[in-house]
Amino acid sequence: MLSGILLVDKPGGVTSHDVVARARRALGTRKIGHAGTLDPMATGLLVLGVEGATRLLTYIVGLDKTYEATIRLGVATDTDDADGQVVSSADAETVPSAAIGTGIAALTGRISQVPSSYSAIKVDGRRAYDLARAGEQVELKAREVTVSRFDVRDERRGDRHVDLDVVIDCTSGTYIRSLARDLGASLGVGGHLTALRRTRIGPFSVAAAAAVDELDAAERLSPAEVAAAVLGRLEVTASEARDLRHGKRLVGAAARLVASPSAAVAPDGSLVGVVERRGDDVKSAMNMPEEAR
Repeated sequence: MLSGILLVDKPGGVTSHDVVARARRALGTRKIGHAGTLDPMATGLLVLGVEGATRLLTYIVGLDKTYEATIRLGVATDTDDADGQVVSSADAETVPSAAIGTGIAALTGRISQVPSSYSAIKVDGRRAYDLARAGEQVELKAREVTVSRFDVRDERRGDRHVDLDVVIDCTSGTYIRSLARDLGASLGVGGHLTALRRTRIGPFSVAAAAAVDELDAAERLSPAEVAAAVLGRLEVTASEARDLRHGKRLVGAAARLVASPSAAVAPDGSLVGVVERRGDDVKSAMNMPEEAR
């Protein structure tokens, strides 16, 4: 099976696009996409879609994520991470742990966050980081995100700074660099990210991911198991599968849906496509091509 979802553990020092290029060479296909990139400094989980399974990436990219990170308080950089230039420093050793906890609590829950000016967000058709590197002023709009967990695993003090090892659960679109920046700013000492690892995207864990030098032999998840894990599963008969593929509705089948949209799975275990509720009926929202089922 060439079509499927590939979980990859990205190493540091390479871009996500480098990983995609390696996967294309390893699997001998150009049709590979991703469900969200990582900065070159970051490591961890990338979800790649291969061949027809790229159609499923749109349902994966918006899933919640988990990160493990190290935040350094006492130093601010222009990129909000360790790859940038230091723009300010202060003595953070005397900042009480209780104050750090208060600052973290203020960044937990539903918050308004301004992304880093060195992010990949497009401004008038150009990436923000390209504008920033060219010396242009970049002003990005604040966005609403949810940080459901922001826990400190370890706190280390020394040489005027404080290093915090943290684990963060958040909605898609949350910038961990911005959390580090905003925490440091709220404490008056500045802050930036020195390490970042993505360990989870929705139901997918980095523990099941392949290393970049093992991509040619890495097992791919089938479109049916991925769609069912992300959306929920609707078992359909062979005749219902045929009707859905021909654009027909399943009359009165909405009561069988656990969620809308859901993954419609045929008796042979193949993915018919993604279906959604239309009144009392079920209708296909996305059909999988035959070679990708």
